[in-house]
Amino acid sequence: MSAILPILGLTACENYVSSIPDMPVHLQLNLLTEYPHLKNNPNQCVIFDKPRLVSDRIGYGGVLVYSDFYGDFHAFDLACPYEAQTSVKVRPDSVGNVICPKCGEVYDISLGVGMPTKGICREPLKRYVVREVNNVLYVSLR
Repeated sequence: MSAILPILGLTACENYVSSIPDMPVHLQLNLLTEYPHLKNNPNQCVIFDKPRLVSDRIGYGGVLVYSDFYGDFHAFDLACPYEAQTSVKVRPDSVGNVICPKCGEVYDISLGVGMPTKGICREPLKRYVVREVNNVLYVSLR
C-alpha cells in the first residue's frame, strides 16, 4: 500500500511542476463530424503535432487526445518528460501506452494519468484539460 501513496499523491497534486514548459494549448474537436471514432470508442487517440487551424495551439511537443478504457477523454503533451525536447515525441501503442523512441520510457495512458511504468523517468506526461460540451472537445492548458 505504501508504494501506491506516492503515485496517488503525485497525480492528485495540482501544483505539480513539469519539466515540459507551459505553452499555449487550444484545440476544438467536433466528435460528430471531425473525430467520430473517439466518441464511445475506448482506447482511441488522435495526435496533433502540427496545428490544423490558425487558432490551434499545440503545447510544447504536440498534443495527444485519448479516449480511455471507460470512454473518458484525456490530453497529454507528446514531449517525453525525461528528454524534454520538442523533437522527441512519444508514440502510442495499441494497449493504452505511449513510448518514447529515444529513452524507451513507457507511459500508461489507459486510465488518463500518464505515469511512467518502465524505464528511468519518474515524472508523468504533462496533462492538459479536456472538457466536452455538446459533442465538442475543448483542450486547453488550464
